[in-house]
Amino acid sequence: MTALAKLLRTTAFRLTLVYLLVVALFAAFLLGYFALNTRRLMNEQIVRTVDSELAELTGQYEAAGLRRLVYIVESRANQPGSSLYLVTTPNGAGLAGNVASLETGVIERTGWVETSYRRLEEPDGGEHRALVRVTALPGGFRLLVGRDLAEREHLFRIVATAGRWSVFIVVVLGIAGGVFVSRRVLRRIDAMTDKARVIMAGDLSGRLPVGGSGDELDRLAASLNTMLERIETLLRGLKEVTDNVAHDLKTPLTRLRNRSEAALRHAASPADYRHALETTIEESDALIRTFDALLMIARAESGEPRAGMAPADAAAIARDVGELYEPLAEEQGLALTVAADAPAPIVANRELISQALANLIDNAIKYAAVPARPSGPPASAPAGAPAAAEQAELPPADVTVSAAVVGDRVEIAVADRGPGIAPADRGRVLDRFVRLEQSRSQPGSGLGLSLASAIARLHGGELRLEDNAPGLRVVLSLPRAASA
Repeated sequence: MTALAKLLRTTAFRLTLVYLLVVALFAAFLLGYFALNTRRLMNEQIVRTVDSELAELTGQYEAAGLRRLVYIVESRANQPGSSLYLVTTPNGAGLAGNVASLETGVIERTGWVETSYRRLEEPDGGEHRALVRVTALPGGFRLLVGRDLAEREHLFRIVATAGRWSVFIVVVLGIAGGVFVSRRVLRRIDAMTDKARVIMAGDLSGRLPVGGSGDELDRLAASLNTMLERIETLLRGLKEVTDNVAHDLKTPLTRLRNRSEAALRHAASPADYRHALETTIEESDALIRTFDALLMIARAESGEPRAGMAPADAAAIARDVGELYEPLAEEQGLALTVAADAPAPIVANRELISQALANLIDNAIKYAAVPARPSGPPASAPAGAPAAAEQAELPPADVTVSAAVVGDRVEIAVADRGPGIAPADRGRVLDRFVRLEQSRSQPGSGLGLSLASAIARLHGGELRLEDNAPGLRVVLSLPRAASA
């Protein structure tokens, strides 16, 4: 496709042609209306002038007779100008005036008529047009008074010519403006198309150019760039998930295979086989939980559970989930406290919010419990040191679950007194399968915070990790709903 054909097929050029057609029609209508009204006004002026002269000449005839009328008509007819006069006998012969000939039958009719005529001083000249009025005088005589229409036609031609040139200039300027606008728009569209081809070729880091004018193309480019950023994030996450699944699940699968193989080779009794099967089932359950968490994260990030959202009370959810985990906290020697007395209305998927909060509480209990130090003497202590010198156990860390309204948000927080997370690692731990060094000894897959973060984004909220001094405070911040 040539550049000109490409330009002519743009929407901007077609819209310009449509607007140009509308403007041209409006201009033509306006100029035509002006020309017709100018013609009408001149006709009205001619009618008033002729009526005035006709009334005066008729009065002269009635007052002084035919001789006086002929004298006045002859004197006026000899003066230069566009006025026409004619006095005829009852049989149509001319007595006085400056009209040599008229169209057939004009003088026999009374009233207004537009006719062609020849002037007396140029009987062989061209025909002219005039607007005349014929009246019958007593005795059968006829009196014609009129005006030549050359001035009216000349003015009409001037207006018509100006109108044609105006429409022509409007069309030319409109087409030129359409080409200019279309080329500017086409350049921006071509730039966006070129960048889109680069992105389709695999470079997801590319972004559509934004001109900075804030027009509809800029708004479209900004929206598409936001969409591209989201797609890039999702694909990067998919790649990371694939890599992490390949690395993190390879170890338990290999361990599962090795234990099964060892059982086949070395098991000597039914008890050995039973122990191997139980171990295999435990490993399989751990793998199933990992895949369930991955599936739930995928569902949350796809937006699928939004259909199940309904009004809920975050405080009631916090109390229910906290009550569920109190026995586990007691087993770990921790005191779990729930501070969620006032209603905290949200619109959410209750199951997902409960799952996210359960993950946070489970992490807090798992990592906040401070293990007891060995009860024997320290390695540097001499043998036989008294029992009073033994290292006492450290006090247990507390876990606090709270839900409260903060401005236009509802914040569900889980705080502990454990080792916490360094500020440099707080963004990284929200990714899938990320486990810090201090958590390597604890069971888990590194998906709990990722799932909670995905659920927060699904509900239009966010997951924040804060310092609890000491310990970690995890905040699930969600939009507040109107109270029932």
